[in-house]
Amino acid sequence: MFNSPDFYNLTDSFSDEERLLQNTVRKFVDREFMPLIQEYHRKADFPLHLVKNLGALGLLGVTIPEEYGGCGLSYFMYGLAMQELERGDSGLRSFSSVQGSLVMYPIFRYGSEEQKKYWLPLLASGEKIGCFGLTEPDHGSDPGAMITHAEKTEDGWLLNGAKMWITNGDIADVALVWAKTKEGIKGFLLESGFKGFITTRIKGKFSLRASITSELSFQDCFIPQENILPDAKGLKAPLSCLNEARYGIAWGAVGAAMACYDEALNYAKTRLQFGKPIASYQITQEKLVSMLNEITKSQLLVHQLGRLKDTAKAKHYHVSLAKRNNVHQALKIARSARTILGAAGITDEYQTIRHLLNLESVLTYEGTHEIHTLILGNKITELNAFY
Repeated sequence: MFNSPDFYNLTDSFSDEERLLQNTVRKFVDREFMPLIQEYHRKADFPLHLVKNLGALGLLGVTIPEEYGGCGLSYFMYGLAMQELERGDSGLRSFSSVQGSLVMYPIFRYGSEEQKKYWLPLLASGEKIGCFGLTEPDHGSDPGAMITHAEKTEDGWLLNGAKMWITNGDIADVALVWAKTKEGIKGFLLESGFKGFITTRIKGKFSLRASITSELSFQDCFIPQENILPDAKGLKAPLSCLNEARYGIAWGAVGAAMACYDEALNYAKTRLQFGKPIASYQITQEKLVSMLNEITKSQLLVHQLGRLKDTAKAKHYHVSLAKRNNVHQALKIARSARTILGAAGITDEYQTIRHLLNLESVLTYEGTHEIHTLILGNKITELNAFY
């Protein structure tokens, strides 16, 4: 049974509602997800039958107002939910994060009232699944250089191009795709079945195996005028969505780190070498202390970030600092935990190797470690090092 590290008693500052949400999501992960993850990780698939359960718990639209099918909860509570989901697996958190932050959020912020009323309740319940198409085969960290483009027609748009590394791509009912137009970058809602819209699942992944990743391609794909997000204008629109997702990742990475630490601690207490538990040896204790130290700092970062976000004081560079630090430290913790587990740590009988592999992807997506370094460098020096 998972024992959540909370060395600074941070949960004492939670409201009853926050504590209830954390416990509810933790129980869901323990009871409904953990018994399945080894099987789905091995076969490289996602347990789609849990999607409506996620919706019923309100985990697919935590901050979306209730009038559109969401829960209307705080960003702090959204963060707690993402932490608990990623404690199960990055793929589980990614599904919820993409649905809520990268599909529902932009529809809510940039969509028409008709789009909001139609799509948001369906996505919040899990009846429909969405994906977010920004990254391209040759343009990841530089989305402004995208090649995908749309040309205006008499009654809509013709879309051509490709998107890569798209979570939920070939199971999505709707894809929010960003493309260049003569009027600037715009967001389009592509429904599955649109002629010229092709999805291909990416196979052979050693990371995020329990998550569906796809390539999207568009060949003279016609999009009706009513499927464009009317208020999304320019690159700032998709970047604002990424900032929402990065916020959830910063919390989720803490969950992965806590899972690895808890597993390593329990193993070290029971694994005997030279007649006593390896937890009694100084080097093992140093590793465990370093893990707890970084987990506690990461918790403090996202807790304060969550409070800033709920008071509209959080800036994109605040999110970058938390994402950069927490994912980097979670990966280090996973690697250290693997060494404590020894040879057992390379098998999926233990969860650490799965988290370690997943975090290799989390370190890269939604802004690489290097890109977030440059975002922060730009903030503190007021000098641009991107180009």
